[in-house]
Amino acid sequence: MHVDRTLGPASHTDRVNRIAVYVQAHDPILRAGVTSQLRQRPEVRLVDQDEARVALVVGDTVDEELLRSLKALRCRADLRILVISRHVDDAGLIAVMEIGVAGLVRRAEATPDRLLAIVEAASKGEGSLPPDLLGRLLSQVGSVQRDVLGPRGLSFTGLADREVQVLRLVADGYDTAEIAARLCYSQRTVKSVMHDVTTRLNLRNRSHAVAYALRNGLL
Repeated sequence: MHVDRTLGPASHTDRVNRIAVYVQAHDPILRAGVTSQLRQRPEVRLVDQDEARVALVVGDTVDEELLRSLKALRCRADLRILVISRHVDDAGLIAVMEIGVAGLVRRAEATPDRLLAIVEAASKGEGSLPPDLLGRLLSQVGSVQRDVLGPRGLSFTGLADREVQVLRLVADGYDTAEIAARLCYSQRTVKSVMHDVTTRLNLRNRSHAVAYALRNGLL
């Protein structure tokens, strides 16, 4: 990609502050359409993949080819990834969210202003989803929690209900004997629960376990 070497000090500062964006599409026409819209915006600059802060992956639908592209880009932990697709079904929505994209927009809604908005949000660590897709995603999550995890006493946090109960009491300052009495468990069971939690989640001790629970909104 051509870089203007004649930039003065002020122009160089302005260039550095602009969001570095990489656009990827297997269809060159789709790629040209998105890049032409972004090129109009002074807030962004188009760069190669290695320089990018935000990557836009453009496709007709969320298929295996697009998912492979997302997984390849995901190797860069600092890269924020956005998807632009003409059609997104429930399976595709779940698939891109599992990969860890920062946002998704339909091609019909990908105006220059909308593209800039999701790029800026992604660069700040924020996510973007159309309201109806967010509703569908939450519905899918609720269904998995209700039909798959719930009957097994699990949640999306990876903790069982009794593990959460024990952690809450630990956070409240109760010792093993007091927790056992309040929950009608044996002290051995309480110790076993804490051991399982700390071992499975690679936590150092009770305090670390409580900190983990707080960070994940369990307490």
